[in-house]
Formats: sequence, C-alpha cells, structure tokens
Amino acid sequence: MDKIKVITKRPGGAPASVWITPTLKNLQAYVGGYIETVTLALDCVIICDEEGRLKGKPHNCSICGYDFVGDIIICGVKGDEFTDIPISYKELKRILPGLWEV
Repeated sequence: MDKIKVITKRPGGAPASVWITPTLKNLQAYVGGYIETVTLALDCVIICDEEGRLKGKPHNCSICGYDFVGDIIICGVKGDEFTDIPISYKELKRILPGLWEV
C-alpha cells in the first residue's frame, strides 16, 4: 500500500506534515484506539480516537467548534479510502487557526 501525505498533531505540539501508510492498524496505532472520522469537507477528514474522552486523553485543539483530545490526523478522503491531504500546509494554517493552539 502506498503512503499518503497527512498532517498530524499531538497535544501541546505543532502540526507536522508527514507520510503514513493508511492501514487501519497504523491509523489506530497513531491515535491510540479505535478510529473516528470527523468530516471537515467532502474531501477532508480528521481521524481521532473515538474513545479519547473516556480515556481521559489531553486536550489537543478546537476546530470548527469541536474539541479534539489525544493525537489526530488530518487527511484527504475519496469514497471510503484515505488519501493525501487536499490542501497545502500554508492554506490549512489560514483556514484552521485552531489547529495551532497549544
């Protein structure tokens, strides 16, 4: 399986542009549990741990009025496949300033 370019963010850290292999096992390992997707746009989602709050994970950031906890991944989506993030890091910084909160 090919790698895809995504943005990752850990609580208290800055977002980072990285390449990952988008297997269920890898995504679950990164977020630390069962994955949940939150749709940002038709072609862009945030992947997080669906039980992060129950596990008491630390606050990460607020995006579009939703508070995320634990580690997150932002990537593209086409159908039911995860793909490269469809916007640049610079554009993401402009449209999602909450991603840069510490």
